[in-house]
Amino acid sequence: MKKKPQVVLLSYTKDLLETVTAAINQCYSPKTGSELKESLTPEKQKRLLDIVLSSGHLSTIEHASFTFSISGVSRITETQLVRHRIASYSIKSGRYNKTHTNFIIPPAIENNKKAAAIVEKYKKNLESTIDELTNLGFKPEDMRFFTPQGIKTNIIVTMNARSLLNFFEHRLCVRAQWEIRQLAQLMLDVVMEVAPEIFRYAGPTCETQKICWEGNMSCGKWKAIEGGELRSRQSD
Repeated sequence: MKKKPQVVLLSYTKDLLETVTAAINQCYSPKTGSELKESLTPEKQKRLLDIVLSSGHLSTIEHASFTFSISGVSRITETQLVRHRIASYSIKSGRYNKTHTNFIIPPAIENNKKAAAIVEKYKKNLESTIDELTNLGFKPEDMRFFTPQGIKTNIIVTMNARSLLNFFEHRLCVRAQWEIRQLAQLMLDVVMEVAPEIFRYAGPTCETQKICWEGNMSCGKWKAIEGGELRSRQSD
């Protein structure tokens, strides 16, 4: 069985709940942010957070940010991850790392003996190709042109809470590819440990809103949800 990606929460906003709710109240209060941070009771913090999360006015939760260390994912998932643009990324360089055949094998292929044997043959051929080109004096930076997309990589990513909610909405959907869906769940698990109040509504819209927006591309999961609806943003 393949190991899951490794996700470690490196850091996050200090006093994040106090900071976020002070930002929410700042819009309506003459007090300074520091005064609000000190004066808001837990009850008031909960009430303010409920208001913005239920209404969808989420700009104030951008003041909470989270930095993750992600390892053991493929470049395929990296490419999907960086499409979430309101984030900061530091990614293992393919130019200076010489591992060209250490790649992720999808479980469906790994668990099929015939398919796994075909992949192993491909891997050995690739290793031989890289060795021959290296012996001819070509640089590692040129070898990466022959590296498969499934090569493993490591990433440090920082996202604010609003961007994370958007990320979870799209990448925990059943239609997301299996690897990034697995990664999203691991990231949600670690932020739920430190900010459950903010991420309690995280997930695909079929679960959080009882609405699937995938139209005729829907997986059909909404049918099993009481009150679930199928909609499309495309006009007729």
